[in-house]
Amino acid sequence: MMPFDAYRCYLSLKNHFTKDHYDYIKYRGKTRATVQAFYKRKDRFWFEKFARQKSDKEVEEFFVSNFVYTTDPETMWIGEIMKDGEERYIEWKRKIQSLSYIFKEEANSIFEQNKVNDVFDCSGGHPLILKNYLGKKTSLETLVICDRIFEYRKDFDKKLEDPVWETVSRKIKKYSPFLNINVPRYKKILQEVVL
Repeated sequence: MMPFDAYRCYLSLKNHFTKDHYDYIKYRGKTRATVQAFYKRKDRFWFEKFARQKSDKEVEEFFVSNFVYTTDPETMWIGEIMKDGEERYIEWKRKIQSLSYIFKEEANSIFEQNKVNDVFDCSGGHPLILKNYLGKKTSLETLVICDRIFEYRKDFDKKLEDPVWETVSRKIKKYSPFLNINVPRYKKILQEVVL
């Protein structure tokens, strides 16, 4: 990958995670970035070094892992990614490699003492699954998997008019295409946990 392509990948993924109208998958990572603008940047040498070290897929995964890690992708700047990005990427890869185990453990803690309907009940404010995510007891990946199984996000969007939920909802929606989830497998894991 060329350094400018890595820069363009960074910009398009930042747009993907911060703007509702931009879809990285739909536009195939295209942006209006120019080579001239890239060469005016002071951090272009980091992009040059970075592009030499990683494959195309790794560059995409690297930026996805960093934008998913942060609570607000709009406030994340490239200096933060340059400093802590590699650690976040390694942690994200570790999590993805053991995703079925993590999902089973987190589902156990959620559904062990609660019925399925209670976990997704938002009549009294934030539902239990959202409270667990905000309390860092449940990962974003588990929220995405549960959304793929139960499709609860659209229902919550209608019922919850809350800036906290809007941020989490956007994160689930934007992160979902980057996770390769075998839904029948996770349904089976969830059935084992619930029953």
